[in-house]
Amino acid sequence: MKRITTLVFATLIALTLSMPAWAQSTTGTNNQTNTTAKKEANKEKKDANKAKKQAAKSKKKADKEAKKTSTK
Repeated sequence: MKRITTLVFATLIALTLSMPAWAQSTTGTNNQTNTTAKKEANKEKKDANKAKKQAAKSKKKADKEAKKTSTK
């Protein structure tokens, strides 16, 4: 009986001393600042791609118009 009591007491002490360490451990690399920065970077990339596509589309349209006027 004395062994079991000692074992339970030691377990409770170990658990009590470990709780602060568990509470302070990190949850990974997905924190608010990284997420916000990634979202902003992705938005900038999307905007850049959109601008590229729009420029290509307007160039294609201008080339089409130029071809149309040169054939007339």
